[in-house]
Amino acid sequence: MIKIIIADDHSIVREGMKLIISEIRDMTVCDEASNGNDLIEKVLQNQYDVAVLDISMPGPEILDIIKQIKKEKPSIRILILSMHPEEQYAVRVLKAGASGYLSKETAPAELVKAIRKVSSGKKYISPYFAENLADFLLSDNEKPVHTTLSDREYQVMCKIAAGEPVKDIARELCLSDKTISTYRSRILQKMNMTNNAELIHYAIKNTLI
Repeated sequence: MIKIIIADDHSIVREGMKLIISEIRDMTVCDEASNGNDLIEKVLQNQYDVAVLDISMPGPEILDIIKQIKKEKPSIRILILSMHPEEQYAVRVLKAGASGYLSKETAPAELVKAIRKVSSGKKYISPYFAENLADFLLSDNEKPVHTTLSDREYQVMCKIAAGEPVKDIARELCLSDKTISTYRSRILQKMNMTNNAELIHYAIKNTLI
């Protein structure tokens, strides 16, 4: 029996996934969480085979959640659900330790297949992302400039581009205002930009927000 925990801040989404999985004999939803901190606490206290996570829950950043869970419970398989363009996050979450990345649009049809595949130790990526994987196999000179950012720089860049104030970003990431400002300077330098307006324009053009 594949034991599953579902984490999403929308109860209707959790109920929908539970309904789909309830029809599968060898799968069971043992638990659920509505935010990142609740998820981490339950994963550390219990045994699950697969964790199905929404990429944008309240709480810690998704990359930090993945890394912490895999450090503490390396055997658990993590399947990410997202409404974001897959080019934006898929490669990063897979590198962080996730076993699969699934668009919420295709989840009703692909969820069971994805869970079964990651639980067997394999990776799952949607057909859409597989078709676009070539974009990430280009030479460094051809890759979008934002792919040169570290995970933390990328997180900060997306938040700045979304219009979040430095103080709010610092609070969300449990960092100081000064540290966020340092990240901003480093991001602008790496991306050869001079201000937030250029970051916003770039993020919109590349569907990062």
